[in-house]
Amino acid sequence: MTKTQTGRDKPWIFRTYAGHSTAAESNKLYRGNLAKGQTGLSIAFDLPTQTGYDSDHPLARGEVGKVGVPISHIGDMITLFDGIPIAQMNTSMTINAAAPWLLSLYIAAADLQGAPRTVLQGTTQNDIIKEYLSRGTHIFPPGPSLRLTRDVILFTTKEVPKWNPMNVCSYHLQEAGATPVQELSYALATAVAILDTVKNSGQVAEADFGEVVGRISFFLNAGMRFVTELAKVRAFTELWDELTLNRYGVKEEKHRRFRYGVQVNSLGLTEQQPENNVYRILIETLAVVLSKKARARAVQLPAWNEALGLPRPFDQQWSLRLQQILAYETDLLEYGDLFDGSVELTKKVEELKQEALAELAAIDAMGGAVAAVETGYLKSKLVESNTRRLESIEAGEQIVVGVNKFIESEPSPLTTGDGAILVVPEHVEAEQVERLKAWRAQRDPKAVEKALADLRAAAQEDRNIMEPSIAAAKAGVTTGEWGQTLREVFGEFRAPTGVSRTARETGGSLEAVRGEVDRVSKKIGRRIKFLVGKPGLDGHSNGAEQIAVRARDAGMEVVYEGIRLTPAEIVNAALEEGVHVVGLSILSGSHLPLVRDVLTRMKAQGIADVPVIVGGIIPPEDEKQLLSEGVAAVYTPKDYELNAIMADIVRVVEKSAEAA
Repeated sequence: MTKTQTGRDKPWIFRTYAGHSTAAESNKLYRGNLAKGQTGLSIAFDLPTQTGYDSDHPLARGEVGKVGVPISHIGDMITLFDGIPIAQMNTSMTINAAAPWLLSLYIAAADLQGAPRTVLQGTTQNDIIKEYLSRGTHIFPPGPSLRLTRDVILFTTKEVPKWNPMNVCSYHLQEAGATPVQELSYALATAVAILDTVKNSGQVAEADFGEVVGRISFFLNAGMRFVTELAKVRAFTELWDELTLNRYGVKEEKHRRFRYGVQVNSLGLTEQQPENNVYRILIETLAVVLSKKARARAVQLPAWNEALGLPRPFDQQWSLRLQQILAYETDLLEYGDLFDGSVELTKKVEELKQEALAELAAIDAMGGAVAAVETGYLKSKLVESNTRRLESIEAGEQIVVGVNKFIESEPSPLTTGDGAILVVPEHVEAEQVERLKAWRAQRDPKAVEKALADLRAAAQEDRNIMEPSIAAAKAGVTTGEWGQTLREVFGEFRAPTGVSRTARETGGSLEAVRGEVDRVSKKIGRRIKFLVGKPGLDGHSNGAEQIAVRARDAGMEVVYEGIRLTPAEIVNAALEEGVHVVGLSILSGSHLPLVRDVLTRMKAQGIADVPVIVGGIIPPEDEKQLLSEGVAAVYTPKDYELNAIMADIVRVVEKSAEAA
């Protein structure tokens, strides 16, 4: 890390992960954050954009602008950066399956601003393997996906040399329940899969491979176990140095340097006593900035109220100020590494390294990260570790203040009143769709047709996808057209769910629930059948997976087919399977339109008597609305006791049976 004139190290890049509603609204938010001292941008794209759909696609219904900004074409990208000089920005883009396309739109917008490609700085997350495991915004099968990542790496190494084309993202692995050892080993296995793909392409000279390795970056998570997390980032630093030297023969130290950004843990943010999350965010941040040798290059922090809904500009400012106070008011940046020579930390680092290397060797023996994804090994391990985490919280073995201990609380004045969270207005989607239609109407259809033909040919002929994608961006091609063209060439992929069909033998309070499941099953004449559905494009499946696992352990028959189902598919499954209850898991904020769609379709199919329950990040006002519209029960992050939820589901089924 470089020094300032005062002798202090320069601080890391300050970011907040932001974007919502429209390109114009997000632009306003970005300019406001930059004015407050933010030094980099981290763009959140909405789910249709991330999964290669236009805003008017059927799967996009209810999802437009909810968890990020919709970018359907270069016009949206130009609006997003209106008044923001791209040449001076360090821009991180959380985009994976559609990374070549969004980077192409970004480069095309930079070209139009007159910004040379050689000065562009930033990162595309572009880690498709973790999408199969945790976040669910994948599109194509692993083989074609790795090929697209390879194309981005090869293109940027030559054309955009300051860009980080690959951000190996273990952040979402921890959000899906990964242990520190799993986060280390799975991330490194992903990096190996990517680098092997690039190396095996034969398109990089041996002497230049170090440059490729030097542009690979990581995006980590930092949880509440402060010492362990600090040891983890130091272990990452040492393992990456050893791996790149021994496996790839990278001689220059600067190319072997472990470069990472971080967002601290959102999984541990609580809906109960949410003001406590401020302390959690600070403690988690310390783990990635205190150790100079393993200090993050960029830090973005969640807002204290993310477990409640979409943060307001004030909430994002509060997180930004935390970073600025650490960097400018403390003397942290005036000293060398504070932990060199620490016996305890060295011991923990070595322990993590040895366990991670053993797991890495096991993955390698399976054929690498892609094979471990395709067999379901990695996903099942994450589901298992997340199950253990939740069970330890339920049992009180892992204390979460305000949740399972010290739960007596004064009402929080921070969460009361109108506007306590940001709500994306319902009209945003319709207006975005109208703008998209107008865009299609005014462009040159022949130019679009030619650009898509060139894109298809490049995909089929294994030519680098980037220049044809940039040309398509400039011709006015839309996100959905780019995605559909490549879907037709590469196909789509449904990742393993990681949910075993076999119930585990667990005791404790679950025995009482099993007894109730048996009693009600006998009463209704067959085993309780529970459909767990993920409508829309929300790929965060942790909650749905854990509900499915616990319901199966409780003795119910469970139907769970994974993520990204249309309401029509869910209702059809409920009809064909003859289920007794339908559970919908929605964390993207699109619960109102999607649940209404499911209820309407169930009524049309004659199964309106089957109760529907809903889980997700659902504000109290929306919870009341859902209950008034016929939903039997609503569960939010405060409902962490899964056995209590299971018992409640049994009561819902029994009540429904008695009313029939």
